Amino acid sequence: MTFLILGVALWWAAHLFKRIAPDARAGMGEAGKAVVAVLLVLSVVLMYIGYDPAAGPVWWSRNSALVGINNLLMLGAVFLYAADGMRAPIVGKMRHPQLTGFKLWATAHLLVNGDLASFILFGGLLAWAVVEVIVINRAQPVWTPKPVKPGRTLMALVASAVALLILMLIHNWLGVQPWG
Repeated sequence: MTFLILGVALWWAAHLFKRIAPDARAGMGEAGKAVVAVLLVLSVVLMYIGYDPAAGPVWWSRNSALVGINNLLMLGAVFLYAADGMRAPIVGKMRHPQLTGFKLWATAHLLVNGDLASFILFGGLLAWAVVEVIVINRAQPVWTPKPVKPGRTLMALVASAVALLILMLIHNWLGVQPWG
C-alpha cells in the first residue's frame, strides 16, 4: 500500500509543481520538463507496483451493468483526449477536455473497483484532476477557446473506438478482464 500511496502523491507533486512553485519550475528551464517526466514515470511505476498487492476491504464487486457503464465512460474519456488532439469542435466549448477525460477515466474505474486500493489509486487521481482544474482556473481566470477544425468529430470518434479496443486488449493481456 505504501508504494501505491507514494505513487499517487508523487503524481500530484509532479503535476502541481509548476502551479505551486512557478519560479522554481521556471528556474529549471528545459531541464525541468525532463525532471517532471521522470517523476511522472516513477509515479506510474510506484502505482503499478503498489496496486496489485495492496490489501484492504472490498465494498462492492464488479458486475455486468457497472462494466457496461465503465466502458461507455471510457469511450467518452478516450474521445475527449482524441478530440483535443485533433482539435474537434467540442474542444472549443470545453476549457479542460483532457482533465475532463481523466476524471471520466477515474470515475469509470471506481465504478468497477470497489476496494480500498482502487479508492486510493483512482479516487486519489480523480481528486488530483479536480484540484488541477481549480488551480489552473484560479491562475488563469480568463479562458480563450482553442481553435478547432470542423469535421474532426467523426475522426475523433473512430480513433477513440480503435484506441479503446487496444486499451481493452492490453488490459485483457495483463489479466484484467475489461469485458462485461
